[in-house]
Amino acid sequence: MKPPQARRTRQSRETVLAWAFLAPSIAVFALFLAYPLGRTVYLSMHGNDIIGRPDRFVGFGHFAEMASPEFGEVLLTTLLFTLGTVVPGVLGALVIVLLLEGVIRGQRILRGAFALPFAFSVASASVIFVVFYSSGNSVLNGILYRVGLSQVPWLTSQEMALWSVCITTVWMNLGYGVLVLAAGIGSIPREVNEAARIDGATGVRLARDVTVPMLGPQLFFLIVISTINALQGFGQIHILTRGGPSGSTTTLVYSIFEHAFAYSTSDFGRASAQALVLLLVVLVCTAVQFGVIERKVHYA
Repeated sequence: MKPPQARRTRQSRETVLAWAFLAPSIAVFALFLAYPLGRTVYLSMHGNDIIGRPDRFVGFGHFAEMASPEFGEVLLTTLLFTLGTVVPGVLGALVIVLLLEGVIRGQRILRGAFALPFAFSVASASVIFVVFYSSGNSVLNGILYRVGLSQVPWLTSQEMALWSVCITTVWMNLGYGVLVLAAGIGSIPREVNEAARIDGATGVRLARDVTVPMLGPQLFFLIVISTINALQGFGQIHILTRGGPSGSTTTLVYSIFEHAFAYSTSDFGRASAQALVLLLVVLVCTAVQFGVIERKVHYA
């Protein structure tokens, strides 16, 4: 048995070694998470001069200003954009994957074709849809004209602009959902499906009672990730509508951009306060999803 002094020396060495291994991770955490978050809190409580430097303490003044109808409209737009992209995106990917399960030949090719939009960057996909949506001789309006329907102001109407951006976002993210759910179906044991078929479960019944419940972990993951991505969506809004018309597509992220960088405002205080609200919204949505949806997930 080693003497107490030797044990303490060994424990000290192990402690120093453990901190040495942890030091790089702690440094990265402090540099890219702790400091930016602390700086955001600091800026949210200060006003700015014309070039964006904090010059006065305002406390919770920026947060109090959010209790306005204008900011309420921003939150409502964010909610509609999130629902309009997450729900059809997840359901669309699920329907596609379930339909592809019934295809015997060319299944991998079809999966690759449906997953292809995931390979496009946000900028590339948005530019493509600018061509589809643009007024005048746009692709979609050309199709509507051919079938005898009136043209639609996809990006210039307050009623249509947000849903046009939602359609673009769903198309961009659909491939990722197909890949995730296809991998989930591939992980379902063959014996489970065979036993269900022996019991007479086929078609819709097999998908409802066996496949979809077994895809619970993948669906839960996809819902959480899609919600976070929707709350942080920016590129497609900036390229397609720039928050317009009349703010109808101004989500919380785009409002942060407008206050901080657009029109040379450099109002980093208000932008930082809204960024903290966005962080709170993401945390609350994630916590609710973990508290409500995860309870119904079956892990094999």
